[in-house]
Amino acid sequence: MSDPIPFSSALRERSNRAHSSSETAGFMADLMKGEGTREDYIALVAQHWFVYEALERTASRMRNDPVAAVFISDRLTRLPALEADLEYLVGPDWRDRIEPLPTTKRYVDRINEVGATWAGGFVAHHYTRYLGDLSGGQFIGRLMARRFGFDTNGIGFYLFEDIADPKAFKDVYREQLDAAPWDAAEQERVIGEVLLAYRFNTELFDDLAAAKASVRVA
Repeated sequence: MSDPIPFSSALRERSNRAHSSSETAGFMADLMKGEGTREDYIALVAQHWFVYEALERTASRMRNDPVAAVFISDRLTRLPALEADLEYLVGPDWRDRIEPLPTTKRYVDRINEVGATWAGGFVAHHYTRYLGDLSGGQFIGRLMARRFGFDTNGIGFYLFEDIADPKAFKDVYREQLDAAPWDAAEQERVIGEVLLAYRFNTELFDDLAAAKASVRVA
């Protein structure tokens, strides 16, 4: 009999297609290929702020949950960096100049919902965002720096100064996923929530593309 597949491996395998679909969504693909503008990048940063504000506010509540607390680390916190990026990119009045797109609102509502009642659901969104930031996000940050001439201002979101070895951090995170006290049914629920998080990401890119087209037509 073969050994059972670790949960973290099953999660990665089951979500691989959704992850790829999100990464290759038109808006993001254009931005990565150099066809997007600085304004497109700023629009993305603005939507990130709403998502991470919800995620990190929820994390402050989940610190008291014995399952979720294992995954929460101050070294992952992104909100201060996002706010510094927006002040640099938009100006000191950035809060008055950004608003969530329809998918962002649904995304935030879902994070708030699971963050109030379900540790596994919170971990699913936490995993999708932060391990992505520590993986492909590192490449995106370097690419945006070259594309738009940023040094650290404007891409602080992608700089994890308190994590010297992202791979080692991710390895420990996956070990924590494998050790989580979830039965097979709960693992399936968590995987389903990760797939939902990726769908929100893809649909958010669709919203950003539609908003860009609307401005261009106008």
